[in-house]
Amino acid sequence: MIRHFKTARLQNSDQTDPAVTKAVEKLLAEVAEGGDRAVRELSIRFDELDRDSYRLSDAEIAACVDGLSKQERHDLDFAQEQVGNFARLQRETMTDLEVETLPGVVLGHKNVPIENVGCYVPGGKYPLLASAHMTVLTAKVAGCKRVITCAPPFKGEIAQKIVAAQHLAGADEIYCLGGVQAIAAMGYGTETIKPVDMLAGPGNAYVAEAKRLLFGKVGIDLFAGPTETLVIADETVDGEICATDLLGQAEHGTNSPAVMITNSEKLARDTLEQIDRLLQILPTAEIAAKAWQDYGEIIVCDTLEEMVQEGDRIASEHVQVMTSDPDYFLENMTNYGALFLGERTNVAFGDKVIGTNHTLPTLKAARYTGGLWVGKFLKTCTYQRILTDEASAKIGAYGSRLCHMEGFIGHAEQANIRVRRFGGRNIGYGAAVDG
Repeated sequence: MIRHFKTARLQNSDQTDPAVTKAVEKLLAEVAEGGDRAVRELSIRFDELDRDSYRLSDAEIAACVDGLSKQERHDLDFAQEQVGNFARLQRETMTDLEVETLPGVVLGHKNVPIENVGCYVPGGKYPLLASAHMTVLTAKVAGCKRVITCAPPFKGEIAQKIVAAQHLAGADEIYCLGGVQAIAAMGYGTETIKPVDMLAGPGNAYVAEAKRLLFGKVGIDLFAGPTETLVIADETVDGEICATDLLGQAEHGTNSPAVMITNSEKLARDTLEQIDRLLQILPTAEIAAKAWQDYGEIIVCDTLEEMVQEGDRIASEHVQVMTSDPDYFLENMTNYGALFLGERTNVAFGDKVIGTNHTLPTLKAARYTGGLWVGKFLKTCTYQRILTDEASAKIGAYGSRLCHMEGFIGHAEQANIRVRRFGGRNIGYGAAVDG
């Protein structure tokens, strides 16, 4: 039996606030029409940053990199090495293909990098420099020729650590731009910014809506909502570690769901007590407490099957599994952004350093997609060739009849002319080839 030990007061909707949509549409139109002038006006209005050019110079970038302490540089290099290594290993799994499927018929595909990519790195509330590794570095490993980046100023100044991370990840152009104006500038292009073909990276509700509205004109990585975490645990762990992992993600924002599934009421009670204790000492408790109050849940199940069922129903962005047999959930769960198996790992490792990508599906999108990875920056494009007259005539005969079944006579003639020329058959114009 499934029962709720603590129920969320609110639920995030996958519907965009109409007021946000209207505001974003207006801002996008301003940039589309006004170009660089509009970008400057919006940057002054929203970020209080006035520059002749929002692209950072080589000297400004170098100053950001040089401003890192020795330990900060070492840690950034380590994190980017992990992300890059895993992305390269993933890329190696994506092989080109060419095969002769019938005598004289060759089919194939090539994995082609997207040429121009724009990466957004949020930096308003927290300077999320890890997003530079996850987007820029992954795109460069994929082979994208031009990768540009935008990040807002942090506390009125260039976000130095973000810029350093962007540069070390391989960004080709770096802009000190935030919000909708950054997304619009990359998506539409301006007099000084060449438009991109794809947008990637997280952001607030306005950034997410700007990407959604631009989808189709450009590609995007994911439709993003608030960060989500799910802890699946049994009596093999204690309430302190469960509470720590729940609150560690709840601090992202006041609308970040933090959910626990367990088969132990004792652990559920212990976790609630530990959450109350930790909220007295956590520096970000104001945010985490609100998220836990409104979006926190604890669900108690009787069986592992019920735990899997609830996990798949929730389809969380992050799933931390701390049970006696974590592999049971790896083998049986189907709806999740990323799994973190065993108490030795956790979501923060994935967010910052372990090597997997932290841009993951939210709002139940894990039912139909995985997260950002090197393959998102590649187009798998097919090709075909026919090597012999016999093969062309054979495929042509089938194609002619199949086109007639659909009523496409012009299509049928594309097949028929090959049957005439390469098969030596006298096929009347617009007729179907006899079997």
